[in-house]
Amino acid sequence: MSEVDLAVRHHDGGATPDRCTKPLALTLGDPAGVGPEIVAKAWAALKGTGPAFTVIGDAAVLVAQGAPVHGVSTMSEGAARFADALPVLDRPVRAPVSAGQASADHAPAIVAWIESAVELCLAGEAAGVVTAPIAKAPLYEAGFKFPGHTEFLAELTRGKPIPSPLGLTRRGPVMMLASGDLRTVLVTIHEPYAKVPSLLTVERIVHTAAVTAEALKSDFGIARPRLAVAGLNPHAGESGQIGREEIEVIIPAVTQLRALGIDAVGPKPADTLFHAEARRTYDTAVCMYHDQALIPVKMLDFWSGVNITLGLPIVRTSPDHGTGFDVAGKGVARPDSLIAAIRIAHEIASRRRRA
Repeated sequence: MSEVDLAVRHHDGGATPDRCTKPLALTLGDPAGVGPEIVAKAWAALKGTGPAFTVIGDAAVLVAQGAPVHGVSTMSEGAARFADALPVLDRPVRAPVSAGQASADHAPAIVAWIESAVELCLAGEAAGVVTAPIAKAPLYEAGFKFPGHTEFLAELTRGKPIPSPLGLTRRGPVMMLASGDLRTVLVTIHEPYAKVPSLLTVERIVHTAAVTAEALKSDFGIARPRLAVAGLNPHAGESGQIGREEIEVIIPAVTQLRALGIDAVGPKPADTLFHAEARRTYDTAVCMYHDQALIPVKMLDFWSGVNITLGLPIVRTSPDHGTGFDVAGKGVARPDSLIAAIRIAHEIASRRRRA
């Protein structure tokens, strides 16, 4: 394996004494997608300033990206080498990798990388987990039983205590998308739209919003979070004329949230919830389904959106885009979203450390 053997110096991302100095564990994602390319580009952009991370993945795949790679055996060793070479805890794929060609044969390695990153984080060796994109279809073909990263991470951390000096108790997972001045969370995630109305319950909305309010305090430093709860139907149901979910489910949920002391308003018509003036009135929008939450985030800043999992005992972020098989291997993938995910994970880990 090629590598750069320069003078080793400790690198902690320019952290002050109040900031987290442990490296992040970054999983490589699908090795046939854009993950290896954007990981190499993210390292090139951050090697001089941090935050530092160590990749859990196949070192040879990253060497093929032209990055100076250094195999390491511990996270601390990865932090020490970060300024000079891309540190990798080498876990090889046991099947050939061709850019743009998804394969179920890669699934065991992809899953093992995620499991290793979570273990390192739970053991206190990593500050948080950042996950490069995975493709669900080849994982399902290989027997993967979870809808995606979010649900798998919840299972891997099930039963583990959530450290919270603020006394917060709500457990996720709740998916948050963040871009610019907009944060959205999802009550339902990867569900067919035909099923969404039947999945919306008062309890589910209250739980999602309460996890979000607690995370805004502990992870984002917002002392009094403001939540705007979106309606499900056009015009938030138009007083029951275009659907009754707002009257029967969403309004009772908002009432319960306010009784819990959470500053929640709604239901708000989704078509007027995301313009600049509206965004100044809340800290997070609670959305009922996938596209209601993701379209405004991606419209606001397509290249820099970040997926954040709330309510876990570990910090987890991810770029808000997929594997990009259509552009994999062409050298044109942009690392903006991954870089933003790394920076947000570091900020959250630092804030949890200070709490």
